[in-house]
Amino acid sequence: MSETILTEIDNGLGIITLNRPERHNAFDDALIRELSESLVKMDTDADVRVVVLSSTGKSFCAGADLNWMKKAAGYSAEETQRDAVELAGMLRLLNDMKKPTVARVQGPAYGGGVGLVAACDIAIAAFDAQFALTEVKLGIIPAVISPYVIGAIGERKARRYMLTAERFSAAEAYRIGLVHEIVPGEAELDEAVGEIVDALLANGPAALGECKALIKAVANRPITSDIIVDTAKRIARVRASAEGREGMAAFLEKRKPSWMSKTN
Repeated sequence: MSETILTEIDNGLGIITLNRPERHNAFDDALIRELSESLVKMDTDADVRVVVLSSTGKSFCAGADLNWMKKAAGYSAEETQRDAVELAGMLRLLNDMKKPTVARVQGPAYGGGVGLVAACDIAIAAFDAQFALTEVKLGIIPAVISPYVIGAIGERKARRYMLTAERFSAAEAYRIGLVHEIVPGEAELDEAVGEIVDALLANGPAALGECKALIKAVANRPITSDIIVDTAKRIARVRASAEGREGMAAFLEKRKPSWMSKTN
């Protein structure tokens, strides 16, 4: 793997870093492919319990790389669709990871960069981060990232920012739900991300994956008898699992559960 993507695993934490600062960490086909490979490796590595997505330089991710866009301008419809499917596949891998994901946003996130933020479970940004869905300025649309962005900010806010392509601040990103927390600078950003990671590592690893699956199963669905039965089966299965039994025993015995001893 090239230096386009940097990875690190430390004490239960997996860090994936976009490393094209000279190109503002913009997407091209190589970055998309390597990021996809890194996401799969992190999700299947038993030593990784939480994944942080970060980047180097002044920008989190500026969307599509200009040189890649110039190259793609000559693509056929089939070639364009192939590239879009590869980007969609990478975002789906990020969105569907069994492990919690945290976006560390230290600078501008435009276009596909907003998609990365929206596809993570938790997002924390510095005050000077900026965001924009600029596709319509180029006569195109934010199609591939739309499920994740609309899921994060809702249809009404998406109508404004997808249609106007205007930039908006970290404070506005926080207000509309794209990011969960905003902090003054990079030192505070690292501290805030560290606190979130510590909170996640204190929880049952399998339970975190089960909880992500639960949210996906019940979100935006009516409370039907099928949902009630499904949720009852989920809690019964998880409670009877080895991790569930250990967690309950640790609570009753007023001790740390076994999974905390592995990272503390």
